[in-house]
Amino acid sequence: MKIVKKILIVGENSYIGVSFARYASERYDITIVGAKDGKWKACDFSAFDVVLHCAGIAHIPQKKNMRNLYYSVNCDLAVDVANTAKAAGVKQFIFLSSMAVYGNMRGEITPETPPGATDFYGGSKVLAEQKLIELQSINICIVRPPMVYGYGCKGNFPRLVKLADKLPIFPKVQNKRSMIYIDNLCEFLCKVIEDNKNGIHLPQNAEYVNTTELVQTIAIVAGKRMRTTSVFNPLIFLLKKFIPSLDKLFGDLVYAKTGDEIEYNVVEFKEGVGLSCFCEKMP
Repeated sequence: MKIVKKILIVGENSYIGVSFARYASERYDITIVGAKDGKWKACDFSAFDVVLHCAGIAHIPQKKNMRNLYYSVNCDLAVDVANTAKAAGVKQFIFLSSMAVYGNMRGEITPETPPGATDFYGGSKVLAEQKLIELQSINICIVRPPMVYGYGCKGNFPRLVKLADKLPIFPKVQNKRSMIYIDNLCEFLCKVIEDNKNGIHLPQNAEYVNTTELVQTIAIVAGKRMRTTSVFNPLIFLLKKFIPSLDKLFGDLVYAKTGDEIEYNVVEFKEGVGLSCFCEKMP
């Protein structure tokens, strides 16, 4: 008889945490708890095999006076939870980090690429990782997803959906971005749990995403026609050196392929875009 692993997810309002609880509910015995106001402290950690830490601050303006809040929640909280898990004998602690730890880095990124965070969000994740790696007698697994998209997600993907809805024409660029559909990330986390992984991991879709292709696909699944043009490219190339949001949209940012992406890619690109926009199966 197979023993069902017991998973504690910290982060009851986390998009990834809630999505994983739903995705893996038939594989594991899952409990999800909030981090706010110390709710997690009421849990008996000794009852769990794995702690998946998803709590954190993201997708809000990073004002100068918010530095302490970012580091308190994204770093100190994670370390406190990990220490509690360690003391209770939990076998594996999975920390949801972010591609943001690499800041404005360009080129192909590997797990050996040193972080270069440029904001409070990325910096707080980097410091948390460093402190977690120092812990002994518990399996620390750090997952750095690229942009995550799926129905109800926050961040840049909903902004691209709005652009595809409003714009009749879009710049034609030849960039490459690593992204991951939420179900693909959830399947990756399942594999991490099943194999009791540790170390740093960079999951992604099996294929790189081109921004123009992505916006066109969003338009297509919405039943709209999206024309593209290269006429704006010289201006974009010039401005993205000075405007981070443009560089983030049209620049290259990829993880090196490992060859095992297909093992956890359960949803292909076009279907994932459709599900993200409309939460229904693509034909």
